[in-house]
Amino acid sequence: MAMRQLRVYTEPELNLRDFAAVEEAVDQGVRVSLGDVLPLLADAVASNRTWLADFADDEITISADLHDVLQAYRHFRRPGA
Repeated sequence: MAMRQLRVYTEPELNLRDFAAVEEAVDQGVRVSLGDVLPLLADAVASNRTWLADFADDEITISADLHDVLQAYRHFRRPGA
């Protein structure tokens, strides 16, 4: 019976500069138009996609005028308003 040889795997050395670049890119975010995002989000909400819950606590940045419009819309769409 032939004797089996075990090989020890050593992972490649990690270059911390590579990770720093990735973290920096993540922190910068990605700029997209609302027109590109809204149809996808509307479809995901209508389809009740579970992955939406993963992002429910994420913060987004919107323009002040869009915030004003959304606040007015929220106020006037309330039941009984």
